[in-house]
This record gives sequence, structure tokens and C-alpha cells, in this order.
Amino acid sequence: MNNTQSSQNLNSYEGEFKKRSDVHIARKIWHMTGVTIFFLGWTFLPYWISMGLLILGWFLFVPPDLIRLYNPQLNRTLTRWFRPIMRKNELDRPAGTTYLLTGVIFIGLLFPVEIVGLSLLFLAFADPIASYVGIRYGKDKIFGHKSVQGFVAAYVVCFIATFAYLYFKNISDYILVVSLIAGLIGALAELVPVAKIDDNFTMPVLSSIGLYCVFTFFNIFQHLK
Repeated sequence: MNNTQSSQNLNSYEGEFKKRSDVHIARKIWHMTGVTIFFLGWTFLPYWISMGLLILGWFLFVPPDLIRLYNPQLNRTLTRWFRPIMRKNELDRPAGTTYLLTGVIFIGLLFPVEIVGLSLLFLAFADPIASYVGIRYGKDKIFGHKSVQGFVAAYVVCFIATFAYLYFKNISDYILVVSLIAGLIGALAELVPVAKIDDNFTMPVLSSIGLYCVFTFFNIFQHLK
């Protein structure tokens, strides 16, 4: 096979994958479903079981994902398996799931259960909804592909998620103020790029830091006990 044919085959193969600018509904459904399962497990299972399952998932997914980057044949095999939920830019870099699992384990080790749970809700819904709104209606760009419209969508989702989460936790003190601030925290965590690190890692980490500060300031932890 000559170089021209190889180049054509590579372009054809890469053309099978969605770009970041595509709506990519299958990926968004996968993302929301997977992170919602994390949230439910984190909320209703004992800490050690939830963390153990996350770590097991990390070891099952992340090493093969990193190894494939140095093995073209394995890379092509694995990316074909996961083609419906993978993006073109992930063919030669770690998949978003690698960053997501790493980020969730990181915050799980550092932050209280309630902070992790709410951060998972932000990640499950604000991220894909903001992406959808930004791609479909995002006319006013802020950072790269991020838009004002996507930012507003993320804010609304994070506000609703916080309000609902605190309401079902029987928290009434400062619930509106905390929800308004938390909405901004989640929207900013989704918006602001951090050294080109995948937002599946930076969003839960930044959200957890911000939420911890707000919950501490308004003494929310005392009411959660």
C-alpha cells in the first residue's frame, strides 16, 4: 500500500468519528447515564464500596486507554469498539472517560460526600446540556468553542441541581442564595479552560473546591449532619 492510499484510509477512518463541534447525542446520553450512575452509587452506597467500584473502573479502563496510544493496532481496535461515543480528537489522546474517572476519584478522596454528589450532578447534566446549547445556539463566543448561551444553560442546570439537592437534604437556610452562587460556580467550572486539561477532570475538581468554600461559609455542613 503506497503513502497516498494509507493517507486516504486514515482520513476515511478518522471521518467515522464525530468532531467536537458535532452535537453527538450518543456521547451525551452515555455521559449523562454513566455519571448519574456514579451519583446514585455515591449517594446510596457506603463510601468504601463506591470508591472501590470507581477504582476498579479506573484500572479496567484507564491503562488500556493509555496503552493504545502507543500501539496503533490496539488503538484502532479499541476506538472502533467505542466509536459511537468517541470523538475524533480522542484518537491520539486519552479518552474523556479517563479524565472523568480520575477526576471523580480525586474529589472523592478529598471532599465530603455531599460535595462530591453535587459535583457529580453538575458533571452529569450541566456539561452535556451546555455543550448542546452552545453547539446549537452559541452565537456569542467566550473561550474557543465556549459561548454565552452555553454558559447560561450550565448556570441554570447547576442552580436547579443545587436547589433540588439541598431541598431533598432538608436544607432550607440560605438555600436560594447558596443555589444561586453554586450555579455560578458550576457554570464557571464548565466554562473556564485550565491549561488545556480536559473538562471532564477540571469541572468536578473546580466545582468541588468552589462548593466546599460556599458550604463552609454558609455553615451548610452542620445542617447536613
